[in-house]
Amino acid sequence: MQIPLEVLEILEKIKKRNFEAYLVGGCARDLLLDKEPKDWDITTQATPVEIQKIFPDSIYENNFGTVAIKTSSQKESLKIIEITTFRKEGKYTDKRHPDEIKFAQTIEEDLSRRDFTINAMALKIQNSKIKNQNYNSKFKILDTKYASIDPFGGQKDLQNKIIRTVGSPNDRFTEDALRLIRAIRFACELNFKIEKETLEAIKNNVGLIKLISQERIRDEFIKIIAGPRAAQGLSLMQET
Repeated sequence: MQIPLEVLEILEKIKKRNFEAYLVGGCARDLLLDKEPKDWDITTQATPVEIQKIFPDSIYENNFGTVAIKTSSQKESLKIIEITTFRKEGKYTDKRHPDEIKFAQTIEEDLSRRDFTINAMALKIQNSKIKNQNYNSKFKILDTKYASIDPFGGQKDLQNKIIRTVGSPNDRFTEDALRLIRAIRFACELNFKIEKETLEAIKNNVGLIKLISQERIRDEFIKIIAGPRAAQGLSLMQET
């Protein structure tokens, strides 16, 4: 699996400042599926201020601890690479956004706030070599006394083609009701099945979708019906 040079260089710069850095979320999932990620997300314990010191040209214009790093790549998915500080979240009063965000100390804390197990994994690049635009990278899911980067069994669920929430399905869906339709969208995109308890929780919490903006629902719906398994998606939405 190839990691783009732009991503490797960013990871290397963070590492040289003695901070941990991981590929996380969707890009970690796609790499493990041997697919090219649509975008590249990095997480680190460095704060936004510390990240900006490493990357002076970066942009920080949000309250989520995410710094946008500009690259010289001509590829759309690599022009901006986002780095987010480990974080944990408070209650979701509006059923969509956390009321409060705090920086976390560990990667495990960060992963525990994520939606589905297949999106709650992090990859640490090891033995990267950059020379004349030729490079190779080795990565593995760490499970040592220092880090447990797949604490919710995401890799096993990838192998078994399962969509499962991180922790309690009811908790995850009442936090962010958009996850109700995102579960169906991931099932369709990846041709996975939704785990039984997760599926039941979607049915039990379906009324919460009314609290989500029509624009966000539209975006997820379009991804479902524009994908290769639109009929499966419509069937799942009807079932739930």
